[in-house]
Amino acid sequence: MMNYEFDTHTHTLVSGHAYHTMSEMAQAAAAKGLKMIGITDHAPQMPGAPHLYYFSNLRYLDREELSRIYGIALLLGAEANIVDKNGNLDLSDRVLGGLDVVIASLHIPCFAPGTREENTRAAICALRNPLVDIIGHPEDGRYPMDYEAVVQAAKEEQKFLEINNSSFMPGAYRKNGRENGIEILKLCKKHQLHIVINSDAHSITEIGNYRNVEPLLRETQFPEELIANTSVTYFRERIAQNKRKAGILRQ
Repeated sequence: MMNYEFDTHTHTLVSGHAYHTMSEMAQAAAAKGLKMIGITDHAPQMPGAPHLYYFSNLRYLDREELSRIYGIALLLGAEANIVDKNGNLDLSDRVLGGLDVVIASLHIPCFAPGTREENTRAAICALRNPLVDIIGHPEDGRYPMDYEAVVQAAKEEQKFLEINNSSFMPGAYRKNGRENGIEILKLCKKHQLHIVINSDAHSITEIGNYRNVEPLLRETQFPEELIANTSVTYFRERIAQNKRKAGILRQ
């Protein structure tokens, strides 16, 4: 069993369709033996998502104090929505710059699926945004992409692609998740690109749940050293390095 140290894609009550508070999510993650959790609620364009001010105010929360209270390192961020083929997001750079981790994802209510070329362009443009750390659930086949191009762009930008556990759950609404997930893993292995495995948890029971991803890792013989979740230190250093390169200081 692989030793996973963190889960950076989770949602709380404020996303509008999740079921627990930040405190409950953090404490559940600590109880499961994780060292770090990312709270990445849906950005404003998703129906039911919190107001822009919620994300603006995250910069004022004392992460160190909260980590002591909850017994686990805490990243406060967002799952931002890609809103067009140019990779624009529904949070401004000013707001994004105050977050600890930014996942950029394609969601049906926020950007209708385009052509393979348009979807690929949207993902690559988002990867080139210095404030984006991770592309969320790229295995969603409702947005067909040139995965080779996306993986190469992620490698060039030193960003992470996410392999999302919820895409492989029985009855998952994302299309062709398993087939696409295997293709992405094979390409990441080929290009030596680090991935992040995330639960996309909307409740405390799903935090750190990667059981649907693990069969794909075995099938593709994916190298453990390319799974960022095995080291909190490595993950945090990588996202900090990207911001330093861009001349952006996180608060």
